[in-house]
Amino acid sequence: MTLKRTWVNEVKGHIGQRVLLKGWIHTLRPIGKLRFIVLRDRTGFVQAKLKGEKAPTEELKEEAAIQIIGAVVQDQRAPDGIEVDIEQLVILSSPVEPPPIQINRPLDVIGVRLETALDHRTLSLRHPEIGSVFRVRAELIWAFREYLRGQGFLEVQTPKIVAAGTEGGTALFAVQYFEQTAYLAQSPQFYKQMLVGAGYERVFEVGPVYRAEQHNTARHLNEYISLDYEMGFIDDFREITQLETELLRFMFEHIKRACPKELELYKAEVPKVPKEIPHLTLAEAIDILKKRYNKHCESDLDPEGEKLLCEYTKKELDSEFVFVTHYPRATRPMYAMPNEEDPTLTNSFDLLCRGLEITTGGQRIHPYNMLVESMRSRGLDPKSFEFYLEIFKYGMPPHGGLAIGAERLTAQLLNLSNVREASFFPRDRTRIVP
Repeated sequence: MTLKRTWVNEVKGHIGQRVLLKGWIHTLRPIGKLRFIVLRDRTGFVQAKLKGEKAPTEELKEEAAIQIIGAVVQDQRAPDGIEVDIEQLVILSSPVEPPPIQINRPLDVIGVRLETALDHRTLSLRHPEIGSVFRVRAELIWAFREYLRGQGFLEVQTPKIVAAGTEGGTALFAVQYFEQTAYLAQSPQFYKQMLVGAGYERVFEVGPVYRAEQHNTARHLNEYISLDYEMGFIDDFREITQLETELLRFMFEHIKRACPKELELYKAEVPKVPKEIPHLTLAEAIDILKKRYNKHCESDLDPEGEKLLCEYTKKELDSEFVFVTHYPRATRPMYAMPNEEDPTLTNSFDLLCRGLEITTGGQRIHPYNMLVESMRSRGLDPKSFEFYLEIFKYGMPPHGGLAIGAERLTAQLLNLSNVREASFFPRDRTRIVP
């Protein structure tokens, strides 16, 4: 009878049975005529014992891709108390040279530089610690989708080749699109709003966005995965922040259930999302920083200001999160809704978590004439945005939304020192390969 493949994390349920396993040789340790192999697949590790007479003629090497058939036995000396007695071993592919990164030792022991890990990215992703980052990221994205579906949101896919920038700025990657110039999308913003107006009311998207910003910092990427949602018929922008509060609570509770080993590997403590995340206006935040820390900020918070404000809210308000609200119109996009009491401000917000901005959002302008006037006040020609403006002529509901950077959120959760560690193949100011 042909054996079907068994995953490593299923082996414990097959004690006394023969199994077929496939994976990589994580470690290889000869003791006398025996060789002890730790086999690694995408689900974990298991120890296997190979007797000399059953060894293949070709030399065994760490990181070789192999398949084995053997009996699962209990052995308290083995990891997890089980071991596979190998009856047959086949080398599927063997390394042709020593790998530049040692996969089977802790990162803090081998001291691999981030640039080296990124230069050899597909190999470094085999490392259990590095690979774990992306299991956490995947579960965060799953939970984002799952929660919003449960709240009546429709998942959408919007164009990534666009005719105009959503922010009306210059941070755009131009591409030649047949006889005309197009751009890589900075955000799905326009299309999210258009789809709300098209009758879907609540939409979300998980997809790449592109920012031609010159930043080369531990916080920035030029391509990243954005978790966006937009919702119609809102009464106040706090409906958006309240939904995000509940969303993050759902996402983090899911991570605790789905990724305990990964969290333990990084000694990561999932932040507690309070019932109500504190809201501070930007003016209040600036005043706190000035009086409490002698830190002077003007129209926005710099990285140091974000860290200090989170230090304050954790100590004084018992929250690792804080919404900073009511940013000046001059610092927000043309579609940001002016505040009713002070039109120089907007009904917009950033969410800070553990000293880093992870979300930007707010209420959008929905009256057609107000939006056109906002464009003109920024020196933008409404004719260039007719495709976007059309739906606003025909009863656009009050609406708003936000965007969360998946890499930033993952990096904050796992205490990573650089956001590039949370991107499979990061694109930054100097890197476009691999």
